[in-house]
Amino acid sequence: MFFKLPILLSFLVVICSSVATDDNFGFIYNGFPSANLSLDGIAEFTNNGVLQLTNKTRYQNGHAFYPNPISFKNSSNGHAFSFSTTFVFAIHPKYSEFSGHGMAFVIAPTRGLPLALPNQYLGLFNERNDGNFGNHVFAVEIDTQLNEEFLETNDNHIGIDINGLKSVKSAPAGYYENQTGDFKKLTLTRQKIQVWVEYNGEEKQIKVTLAPFNSGKPISPLISLSRDLSTIFNENMFVGFSSANGKLLTSHYVLGWSFKMNGQAQELLLSKLPKLPRIGPKKRSMLLTIGLPLISVSLIFTVVSSVVYVVRRKKKFAEVLEDWELEYGPQRFKYKDLYIATKGFREKELLGTGGFGRVYRGVLPNSKQEIAVKKISHESRQGIREFIAEIVSIGHLRHRNLVKLLGYCRRKGELILVYDYMPNGSLDKYLYDNPKVTLNWRQRFRVIKGVALGLLYLHEEWEKVVIHRDVKASNVLLDSELNGRLGDFGLARLYDHGTNPQTTHVVGTVGYLAPEHTRTGKATRSNDVFAFGAFLLEVACGRRPIEPQSPTEETLILVDWVFGFWNKGEIIEARDPKIGTDYVAEELELVLKLGLMCSHSEAAGRPGMRQVVEYLEKDIPLPELLTLGISSSGITFAYRYGFDDFVDSYPLCMGITVSTTVEDSVLSDGQ
Repeated sequence: MFFKLPILLSFLVVICSSVATDDNFGFIYNGFPSANLSLDGIAEFTNNGVLQLTNKTRYQNGHAFYPNPISFKNSSNGHAFSFSTTFVFAIHPKYSEFSGHGMAFVIAPTRGLPLALPNQYLGLFNERNDGNFGNHVFAVEIDTQLNEEFLETNDNHIGIDINGLKSVKSAPAGYYENQTGDFKKLTLTRQKIQVWVEYNGEEKQIKVTLAPFNSGKPISPLISLSRDLSTIFNENMFVGFSSANGKLLTSHYVLGWSFKMNGQAQELLLSKLPKLPRIGPKKRSMLLTIGLPLISVSLIFTVVSSVVYVVRRKKKFAEVLEDWELEYGPQRFKYKDLYIATKGFREKELLGTGGFGRVYRGVLPNSKQEIAVKKISHESRQGIREFIAEIVSIGHLRHRNLVKLLGYCRRKGELILVYDYMPNGSLDKYLYDNPKVTLNWRQRFRVIKGVALGLLYLHEEWEKVVIHRDVKASNVLLDSELNGRLGDFGLARLYDHGTNPQTTHVVGTVGYLAPEHTRTGKATRSNDVFAFGAFLLEVACGRRPIEPQSPTEETLILVDWVFGFWNKGEIIEARDPKIGTDYVAEELELVLKLGLMCSHSEAAGRPGMRQVVEYLEKDIPLPELLTLGISSSGITFAYRYGFDDFVDSYPLCMGITVSTTVEDSVLSDGQ
């Protein structure tokens, strides 16, 4: 088989019969309007300068090679030179469901590949010479069919071939995103794709990289192979492309090609590359034959669509108003305003997702005020009772350490709350999961005191007693000055001062639930104190109240873990290592001991929030914690106030083993 040698002028490369021996030899084709490539078989140039290797002809090969041989080896030591190339290709099968065979970038000892077969041999080899060491052929195949005889991975893969079509190394087509490093699959057909092939002669390393057209070269290659090509290459070789058709017709195109010896191939001017030929028949205008009927139908459709749009829009922003809401009328937001503020509740505006729904950042269209919009999901168990509870609980609360509820909105089954926007998010993201930004001890201590003051206000200083029932780091938000504000009152319960709380179903988060609450179901101030104790320890230690360990280790219970350090006289060692050495030891010890006091398993053994605030403000000294012994019910300790006698003793923990996080369970009262 011999190549046709059309005489084609090129302003980029001068045709000559001599070998390209320049160590830095290279060329670039930003399209092929007048290229001097040597074509063979059914390969041809389209009118607009695209190299088309195959057309709608069965069982034929198509080759395109740079016409002159290139020096690929050092004549003195026989080592292969480095090279790099990049090209843009496109593969368009005739039928969308089935693709024909693929194509390959080739380095071969001859321009023509004599006796090469089409079909699965890609115009490179035949049944007899496939795999022969004497072929001296290096190729990167871009294959769109699965041929089991060549041990191929799938029908959409890239492979490095040396002397045969059983790839030395192959991989499913794809690329690695530069920002995330994630692997993205890439379909080789019906789109333009750029490929980079590089060989480092010193490191003996081959790299093949590909990416969608105009998306840039990924940092990580798809295939990397350590292989010395010195024994594969002759001193002079030809570079080009090979492709073949079988029974299924496929067109293979190359839109641009750049090549360089001993250096980086020049970047292609992607914007200058020619367009692909039209795929399929040209569409005919039907304006003259159906113009008038089409215009009439369009007008009718426009009128009907306008009416439907108006009806749907009114329905979309329709709201529900019930009698009980009249009391909170001034706090009610229009759904339309919240929809505009959150840009249609777009994912980009999402601040976080919790058990009760999703929270979005928004900007009110008129006042330009930043807000946080909590859209309670339909699947959430936080129903209308809990929704009303949150409005009642914090709708009229005013305290610098509570997240301010600005208002609410109801639309059909949707429940929406609007808060002050806290630009620094929730506290837990600064404590766990290797945070990028951590809080120092001064900032943490200020947050702790702020949350304590907020709880004191809820328990004793407002007109009613408010039991929060879900005090934890994820429900503490940080404002622009990193002040702690307690939020999310969806589980809150209210009752008048001097009255007893009613029995409810147990709600909250495991690790923060007081033991007596799980037994009696009553929501009391002491329940919040227990949860605040867990909160104190997690802020000081940078650990969750309950942390699963490895399968061979027991679950870590934070309060027991801290008590173990206290029992050894080393309670400071329980601190979060991320705090470093810049902390006030007296304050840190105070917080850790106070966390143990608030975590007492008996409600009577815990201080009230007023006492907690006094301890944190150092208005009164913290009582000394004393160990009395260890029993089957847990660790027993007592308080000593100054030189007084022991006042009482209680077990610290009840020996309860918890393996999972309990889902919040919200049911109506009294059930």
